[in-house]
Amino acid sequence: MKHSVELKAMPSLFSLYRKIFFGRKPGWDGQSLPQIEVSCAPQTLSADKVAQYAEVCGFEFDGEHLPLTYLYVMAFRLHAVIFTHQAITFPLLGMIHLKNRISRYRPLKISEAYRLDCALTHSELTDAGLEFELVSKAYVGDELVWEAHSVYLYRMESAGRRARPPKGNDMAWDQPQHWQLGEDLGRRYAKASGDYNLIHLHPLLSKRFGFDRVLAHGMWSKARCTAALMDKIGQRPCTLDVSFKLPLFMPAEVSFAAEPMAEGVRFELRDQKGRRPHLSGELHFLD
Repeated sequence: MKHSVELKAMPSLFSLYRKIFFGRKPGWDGQSLPQIEVSCAPQTLSADKVAQYAEVCGFEFDGEHLPLTYLYVMAFRLHAVIFTHQAITFPLLGMIHLKNRISRYRPLKISEAYRLDCALTHSELTDAGLEFELVSKAYVGDELVWEAHSVYLYRMESAGRRARPPKGNDMAWDQPQHWQLGEDLGRRYAKASGDYNLIHLHPLLSKRFGFDRVLAHGMWSKARCTAALMDKIGQRPCTLDVSFKLPLFMPAEVSFAAEPMAEGVRFELRDQKGRRPHLSGELHFLD
């Protein structure tokens, strides 16, 4: 069965998170996930909000062009509409963001109005649980200007054996950048993005969901790595493809390094000593 939702304005994540955290869903019913599409009428952006997001994520904002990852904070609102749809029988709290790929097809200006569409397109049962993909697209008029693919996992206790801890790739790690992440980073990112997931806000809240410390938001990690690569990217069309590895608890010091490949750049975010990977990614240019 196919479900379609049309929105005139971006939904509030506050109301959606109420459903996510306090609603009751029985869990996956063993059936294939339905097709769900959500679209939102063209939206204008707040320069103040974009500037706040840029500052938290380490981008240099020129007042004209959007940070490459910014439209994801809008797309995620449509993800949350899908997560809370009555046709989805399992809760968001059982899900993990595994992978994210963002493609920017041309420079994005803050003065433009963006129409966003999001669709649940594919699902499959794996050794770890139920994986599914959400595809988000941003248009200016009829022109596709930005696209994101997000792979999520609904982990089930009975599924497979626990995977071994991931290892870093074989990159040279001689002179990485080091970043200090304060415990308040989750609250600052939430204020800039509108994404007030409780596990990222305060230790007392994260402990309610089984985490001893506050978790850094995966899409903050991706945005911060992207910001570190902007001297190489500029306004060129490109794709940034990342896999989320180990959870990143705050406060923390992390290390970041990147190196050229034949057709782009590969990069990784690791712990302070450069041993445990939190995020691995590749940058590819489209021109």
